[in-house]
Amino acid sequence: MAHDLRNLSPAYLDFWREYHLCTLTTHRPDGTPHVVPVGVTYDPEAGVARVITRKTSTKVANVQAGGPEGAYVAVCQLDRGRWATLEGRAVVRTEAEVVADAVARYAERYGRTPSPNPDRVVIEITVTRAMGRA
Repeated sequence: MAHDLRNLSPAYLDFWREYHLCTLTTHRPDGTPHVVPVGVTYDPEAGVARVITRKTSTKVANVQAGGPEGAYVAVCQLDRGRWATLEGRAVVRTEAEVVADAVARYAERYGRTPSPNPDRVVIEITVTRAMGRA
């Protein structure tokens, strides 16, 4: 079930604020899907979802393989009959202020601040499609 990104329901947005483990799907060089558990934050005003991770992770390599435009990815979460997927173009961000902002957003959603990690980067997804039932 597709949603209008300009008019997401309060229930859909609330679902993205609740504590839920999510998945990130990227594509390996051979085209097969790489699906891993992640924490995701969503900023509907900016139209951006964020995943913090290590710069040496496979998901980062898969996004970087998409070139300067990034790679098309999806993040998804579910809770019984409720589910939500955000799709869009992902790029890897390394700027200290971008990483710090993403860590703060993660801490707010998940109720804990991750340990410092000098290898931390952000997979930043410009959302182009929202689907789900929340």
